[in-house]
Amino acid sequence: MNTPTFSQLRRSPVLFLAFGFGSGLAKKAPGTFGTLAAVPLWWGMQFLSVPAYVAVVVVAAILGCYLCGEASRKLGVHDHGGIVWDEFVGYWITMFLAPAGWLWALYGFVLFRIFDIAKPQPIGWADRRVHGGLGIMLDDILAGIYAALVLQGTALALTVM
Repeated sequence: MNTPTFSQLRRSPVLFLAFGFGSGLAKKAPGTFGTLAAVPLWWGMQFLSVPAYVAVVVVAAILGCYLCGEASRKLGVHDHGGIVWDEFVGYWITMFLAPAGWLWALYGFVLFRIFDIAKPQPIGWADRRVHGGLGIMLDDILAGIYAALVLQGTALALTVM
């Protein structure tokens, strides 16, 4: 099984979550659709306290290592394009302590996609060298950190203007 159907996803909690509730089944740009599916979840998460937000992201990242690794094993493909749980976590990292509002949510979305696609170092290195569930998660975690730094830098620059 290389690409599951939605029916197959519904029968496998691991695949259902790894494929971002089905968003990873998009024929084109599944990573972008996966990130888009993470936005409404973040919208609710942004009201959490800082410790609760961090806890959710850490648990999601640890769970993601298992989900992504197990989904890869089931599909017989390392880092199948439809596995998008890593995009969820990467976007949530991007948006950590982000200013409120849809404009910031969109800005974070664009930044995360740019870093996830371009894979500047060490993101590219992690993508090529680290395998398994951790490898699938790590490049998106790093892309999220890069995007968060740019987003926070932008927010800071706008407040001192």
